[in-house]
Amino acid sequence: MGDWSDYFEDFPEENPANYVDGHYHPNGAAINRARADAIEKVACEQMALDYEIKRIIEKHSKPSPDSTPNLGRKILKLPKR
Repeated sequence: MGDWSDYFEDFPEENPANYVDGHYHPNGAAINRARADAIEKVACEQMALDYEIKRIIEKHSKPSPDSTPNLGRKILKLPKR
């Protein structure tokens, strides 16, 4: 008896990878791979855009007093009048 790959070559409609949206398609595996690659590419591009937006916001926002580093200086508290 041959390998599974031989079986799927003889009966491609039995290969689950050849199904697209629940229906048999002769090039289903290639279509599914192309879809997965496109989704991954969009996700990577979106991640890069999110990083760029964050960087631009940080560049143009004013630092809050709580976020500025103390750099080892002592903070003097003056008495209220």
